[in-house]
Amino acid sequence: MKQNVYDHPQFFEGYKNLREGNSGLNDVLEQPALRKLLPQLVDTRILDIGSGMGQFVMHCSQQGAKKVIGADISKKMIEFSQKNNRDVNTEFICSAIEDLQFDNQSFDLVTSSLVLHYIKDFRGIASKIHKWLDTNGIFIFSIEHPIVTSTNSMQGWICNEQGQKVYWPVDNYSEEGSRNQSWFIDGVIKYHRKISSIVNELIEEGFQIERIEEPEAILEAVTKRPELGEHRRRPPLLLIKCHKR
Repeated sequence: MKQNVYDHPQFFEGYKNLREGNSGLNDVLEQPALRKLLPQLVDTRILDIGSGMGQFVMHCSQQGAKKVIGADISKKMIEFSQKNNRDVNTEFICSAIEDLQFDNQSFDLVTSSLVLHYIKDFRGIASKIHKWLDTNGIFIFSIEHPIVTSTNSMQGWICNEQGQKVYWPVDNYSEEGSRNQSWFIDGVIKYHRKISSIVNELIEEGFQIERIEEPEAILEAVTKRPELGEHRRRPPLLLIKCHKR
């Protein structure tokens, strides 16, 4: 069964407040790192998988993309995106990633921000993306770092008696598979994969790796938001840029 937690009213409102309040990692860490990996966007055909509220689709449109399609399983996210983005070169599709269908060589660039750790069959999605990309097309994505998703309990920081974060536990790293987490609501399912599995499956599906990034909060950002300091102690995100061979 495909997971759609973003249409749960409590989850949607929590996530919406997170993004609008700029209290998450998207705007301060993930998006800056992802955008540094982008190629020239003028006249490109782009697919953004798990497009959420449509901010990245809008960015690509404003950078001169020929066509930008945002796809998301959440009806609430798609409705929000359509309401707030009316550029003629953009389109939003409400669909699970697994159900998307496009002609071969339809896109020059496929992106995905913090979505693929919700997907059980990473290899299957990579295979589809490879077919959708034109010759030398680029695939860029971010996920929660496998260090973050490794522990079966998804426990998070280990704290001392004073409530100070002492260390981040890394356990069960080689035990790939589902993890059950409480995030806004109970029962959010994520999938842990080793870095080697992710990279090797991309290579085996016909991609050549160009760049791997593990962004950390810069000191200036930590000064403004001290809670970001913990993300200098362990990497929260993994980004990979690859192209179709």
